Amino acid sequence: MPIPAFSFARIPRIAFGQGTFDTIAPILASFGTRVLCVTGHQSLRRTAHWRRLEAMWGEHALQVDTISLAGEPSPQWVDEAVRAFRARDIHVVLGIGGGSVLDGAKAVAGLLRPGNSIMDHLEGVGPEEPYRGPSTPFVAVPTTAGTGAEATRNAVLTVTGRHGFKKSFRDEQLVARHAILDPDLLASCPPVLIAANGMDALTQLIESYVSLRANPLSDALALSGLEAAKAGLLRWYETGEAAVDARTDMAYAALLSGITLAQVGLGAVHGLAAPIGAFHAVPHGVACGTLLAAATRINIDALRTREPSHRALRKYAQMGRLLSALPSADDRQAQEALCGTLEDWTQRLNLPRLGTFGIGAQEIAPIVRHSRGSSMRTNPLVLTDDELHAMVAQRL
Repeated sequence: MPIPAFSFARIPRIAFGQGTFDTIAPILASFGTRVLCVTGHQSLRRTAHWRRLEAMWGEHALQVDTISLAGEPSPQWVDEAVRAFRARDIHVVLGIGGGSVLDGAKAVAGLLRPGNSIMDHLEGVGPEEPYRGPSTPFVAVPTTAGTGAEATRNAVLTVTGRHGFKKSFRDEQLVARHAILDPDLLASCPPVLIAANGMDALTQLIESYVSLRANPLSDALALSGLEAAKAGLLRWYETGEAAVDARTDMAYAALLSGITLAQVGLGAVHGLAAPIGAFHAVPHGVACGTLLAAATRINIDALRTREPSHRALRKYAQMGRLLSALPSADDRQAQEALCGTLEDWTQRLNLPRLGTFGIGAQEIAPIVRHSRGSSMRTNPLVLTDDELHAMVAQRL
């Protein structure tokens, strides 16, 4: 089969593996001496990793300002951080934390030099002015395995509430210069975060593999990530801190999920997760994880009915054979096995239903109405409102 034409955008320089934590300070020093470090609210600063990081800053004569982020970054938080630190002549921004921290740091890095409001650039909000940059160099160090934000070119900003939104500030200049992934930083992740973040990474791998924009290179990366998630997710969740190999597998799976989503887009789960997280206090990974099995089954059923020769059906079958260890299953059997495996993992990982967060049947219509953003445009086919409604209803 001839290889179709495709493009592949810039990704960070990646350092992966145990011990890469010790490269953070030398990498920062390569950009200059003045550093802005963005962290989560408390957990990292209580660890030996933080004390070691502070010592390395001193060893490399770095002048470091720090700012913390609790929860998901909002436009207001980004604008306030830019105002507070713009005059400091920051040479490099370090984001060290979960996906929200990396998104917040990425957005601040992008606007420290231009100095304007992030509202100027958010997709679907305000004037959507083109970003001209330049961005301050950004170094990403994830402490969770889920969003793959260390490898993406967008920062997701959230305003929660009845008129809330979850929208992206997106430009290739925002891509991290370096992504440093040390699985030891994941050792203290609690099971609830392992489950939600891991299912987010799994969702991103699955959706990018069947994306309308998928290409042979993104497919190879997605399948490699799926193999790692199969090996690592349940074992890490069930074994915990002792499962060193399992958390390494998931750090790798999450990284690849970020690379593939940045290159080819996502699908219906992320289309729905955006308004769910905007209108209700549902963590992003929980929204994705709890919807994944239902969305996969509905996508497969819709393809069988309306586009039975679509290549995504073959890809769903291939994932079913991989994740369920049924290498000789025919396509239909493998598709059913995929759905069954995802349903089983949803139960074993104790992903909560959406009703746990106060979402009832009357809230589904506005969620569906606001779900057709950029993620939905790369779903394998256009789903009806009724099909999207059913995805959410099954997980109330």
